[in-house]
Amino acid sequence: MRDRTPHTSPPAPSRRRLLRGTLSLGAVAASAAALGGCDSTLAQGFTGGSPTPSRLNFWNPFTGGDGERLLAMQSAYRAGHGSTDLKSATFVWGNPYYTKLTLATLGDRPPQVAISHLSKVPTLAEAGLLAEIQPADLARHGLTEDKFDPRPWKKSQLDGKLYAIPLDTHPFVLYFRTDIAEKAGLLDGQGKLTDVDGPDAFIDALRAAKEVTGQWGGSIASVKDASTQFRLFWSFYRQISGGDLVADQGKKVVIDTEAAAEALAYIRRLTQEKVVPTTTDSPGAITMLTTGKAGFLMDGVWQVLTVQGSKVKFDMRPLPRIFDDAPYACAADSHSLVLPKAPSESAQRLDLSLGFVASLLGSSKLWAEGGHIPAWLPTQRSAAYKALEPQSHYAAAADGAAYDPAAWYGGAGSSLQIVIGDAVTSVFTGATSPTAGAARMRRELRELAGRPSPV
Repeated sequence: MRDRTPHTSPPAPSRRRLLRGTLSLGAVAASAAALGGCDSTLAQGFTGGSPTPSRLNFWNPFTGGDGERLLAMQSAYRAGHGSTDLKSATFVWGNPYYTKLTLATLGDRPPQVAISHLSKVPTLAEAGLLAEIQPADLARHGLTEDKFDPRPWKKSQLDGKLYAIPLDTHPFVLYFRTDIAEKAGLLDGQGKLTDVDGPDAFIDALRAAKEVTGQWGGSIASVKDASTQFRLFWSFYRQISGGDLVADQGKKVVIDTEAAAEALAYIRRLTQEKVVPTTTDSPGAITMLTTGKAGFLMDGVWQVLTVQGSKVKFDMRPLPRIFDDAPYACAADSHSLVLPKAPSESAQRLDLSLGFVASLLGSSKLWAEGGHIPAWLPTQRSAAYKALEPQSHYAAAADGAAYDPAAWYGGAGSSLQIVIGDAVTSVFTGATSPTAGAARMRRELRELAGRPSPV
């Protein structure tokens, strides 16, 4: 707001100015730290080092199996682009990563290319932190709309403008032990899981698996894992109403508490009927599947490498359709490649950046091996991807991808996931009734919606 009393005091600084000031102070401290000098990727982002024209800085939050595959994809790029000096930096996943990316961009020293979850793109774009990507620029590198999965492509836009290039879709899915399913009579003549859609059919399948394991039918993380509990609720809630939780970029709460209570009631039924345990953390839920203590696991596709590493017989499929009130839905997000807004065209290095993006998309099969459904249709429709098992068996889940509500406090690892997930856990464990859980969600969302955005 403009100062109404000039000549007495300067106007209060905006959040963006405060962030720029904070960044400047942080840059001084960073320059004194052992960051490897001004020519390093980190130093350029935080101290203002001037990279050479052939330098391409790339930021990402990937470690573990995803990190290994991304390194291989970058090696493929380097092999064909020896004149480009690609520098890659990996940061802690979640909010720390997005905070660093925001500060570097506000300080006019962003990387040329960065990874962003699509659930974060609306907030980053609305804050003016991302460069708009023009179709003509993409076309020069063979990146046209018809080559991308429609759902993540649409999610990459804000107000009709493209701000991200989707790399994948990673949904919440169902893992199952094929040996346990066979003993439970849950496989058909082709060795595929029989129909488990519908509220009773799914619980019947869990009950049949429990009879084989002697312990549990299925498993899911519920201890200190609000994000997983959020994904379970979000999948069922969207299958019921197809509605949202918040609107107007998170400023307005629109949750349908009746639908929320119905979804929560089914989640509570899973534990009331004692087919799923209530006190399991994420590693424990996976171990229950791999050791035969449970026949099913509800989790994200990113766990596929861990399960494969156990050498057990298993398969995967989309999360069951429990409700049929709305089009099929399952909680999902997508990784995308964004171009943080640079202070000049020369710093943006548009064609160098898009050439790198095109190369990564060309290596999508490598990425798909880690569990992600390729957004790049030439890979998704290829014989090589279709032969990838079990990764190709849940590709249809991308059609029902339900992304997190657009809000500055939403997205991967966000406050929205935590408060909603905690409310779900309270119902899942029997501490709260479904109706009370839905009311709690509305209260928590109203509190979040009332907070001012930090950017």
